[in-house]
Amino acid sequence: MSLSHRCWAEIDLNALRNNLAWLRHRIGSGNQILTVVKADAYGHGLKQIAALLMQAGTDIFGVANLNEAKDIRAVGRGWPILMLGACLPDEIEYAIKDKVMPTLSSLTEAKRFSTIAKKLNRSTQAHLKIDTGMGRLGATTEQTSDLVQAIKQLPNLSLNGIYTHYASAEDNVTFSKRQRTVFAKLLKSIDHQFEFTHANNSAALLHEPGSTYNLVRPGLLVYGVLPPGKRNPPKLIKKHLQPALSWKCRVSFLKDIAKGTPLSYGQKYVSPKKMRVATLSVGYGDGYLASASGKAKVIIGGKLCNILGRITMDQMLADVSRVPSIRNGDEAVLIGRNHGHCITANQVAEWAGTIPWEILCSFKNRLPTQSRVVRTTLLFDAPDLAKLIDLLLLLFLDSKHDSVFKN
Repeated sequence: MSLSHRCWAEIDLNALRNNLAWLRHRIGSGNQILTVVKADAYGHGLKQIAALLMQAGTDIFGVANLNEAKDIRAVGRGWPILMLGACLPDEIEYAIKDKVMPTLSSLTEAKRFSTIAKKLNRSTQAHLKIDTGMGRLGATTEQTSDLVQAIKQLPNLSLNGIYTHYASAEDNVTFSKRQRTVFAKLLKSIDHQFEFTHANNSAALLHEPGSTYNLVRPGLLVYGVLPPGKRNPPKLIKKHLQPALSWKCRVSFLKDIAKGTPLSYGQKYVSPKKMRVATLSVGYGDGYLASASGKAKVIIGGKLCNILGRITMDQMLADVSRVPSIRNGDEAVLIGRNHGHCITANQVAEWAGTIPWEILCSFKNRLPTQSRVVRTTLLFDAPDLAKLIDLLLLLFLDSKHDSVFKN
């Protein structure tokens, strides 16, 4: 017997394709897209998203580690993959054998790749990262020119890309301009022709069109979520982008309580009046952050309902006094739309005092993911062939549920 889900995410495949099409339109012809799919494709399910992106037209995949690269190779081989994190010494051989392009920040890293590639009688391509202000990975701007020349002399290793990363494109105009200027000046000083030059992440795609170059690295935007910040994105962005993920759970129990009744751990909430309270089958064990306690809302029966008391590991409580028709088993929308109401990942992040990236990356393994093709009016109408591929893709994913979906 198949049991119904208590808490689950739904992925709108049409929204993902539409978002990618809009991004390609925005960057213009001749430029390519590196779609960032790290952290389980931002909680959307890496294997199913990789399968969709392969037929929807991404050019390169961006991952944080080699396990993510393995998952992509399990879906389909041949797509270029750039590892955005540093490659550990014991990972180098696998990266070379499976043609995963590493990010290099030093001559020491480059020599390791060159030495092992030579032993394997393989050649490998790499991207050089420049630190213009992020402070994580990357060579300093002062050493870059000499570093490029030194790497060019190494056997079995070629630099086919160079990039940097904006630290606060969504907030800081001045600092972003400084990073953009430093990187542009550096590129002019380097005696090497790179196949790929890139700088723009999602926030920079909205606010720094002057550094599009010939490759961009959208992450959050692909999934239809806007990077929050002080800089306002173009007004039409919300019209073009469609959130791909909805998050839902079920009402597991209902009770009527009297005025003065304490709720949940710590008795931080005491009912100010008679209320009807629903227990919901979701908690921080599923990824709903406890820091949203006392501030979060959900949609039940077409009504916005306040979350009461402390969010616990597996359950949380909602005031459903204004939802007279509610029954056990009804759906509650945690992220998504229902009856004219909308709760976004950004809104949940605000309640939890964090950022939408953390909300999407907090989903736990016990949260199943369901894909669906929703009939929507696309900004860029997909060819009939692409729609047919989507249907075949869904049938494939359904048939491979245990291996493709998160359980």
